[in-house]
Amino acid sequence: MAKQKIAPCLWIEKDAKKAAKYYLSIFKNGKMISYKAYKNSGTPSGDFDVAEMELLGMKFQILAAGPMFKFSEAVSFVIFCKDQHEVDYYWKALTAKGGSEGPCGWCKDKYGLSWQVIPEQLYKLENHKEKAKQEYAFKAMLKMKKIIIADLEEK
Repeated sequence: MAKQKIAPCLWIEKDAKKAAKYYLSIFKNGKMISYKAYKNSGTPSGDFDVAEMELLGMKFQILAAGPMFKFSEAVSFVIFCKDQHEVDYYWKALTAKGGSEGPCGWCKDKYGLSWQVIPEQLYKLENHKEKAKQEYAFKAMLKMKKIIIADLEEK
């Protein structure tokens, strides 16, 4: 496998190891790659810690260095789900314990990071050869929070 050249770094307020364990509890088969705490670092943020993890084959860093920066909806991660079971699993896991639901398959986890929990079927319907099916799926999705695959198709 080629080495990943770009990896997101997620800035949180404190405890990178705890955050990494949280994400690893949601994304099964992930792994903690490294963890390091920097004490008396001489940086403006003072003490900080960094965890590196792999989720679904993608590396992430978590930098816990104080409250200077917060997540916004300008950046989100899309989870492509194969079926309703996967949609339900990720939606429930990410919105639990302080997370929140948003419109059209968007949600936030307890750290405020935005996710799009999207079934592959939505993309298939949005690109269907029949325009009516495309429009129906799109309009149905606009009315949802968590995407319900069965409600994307005309009855």
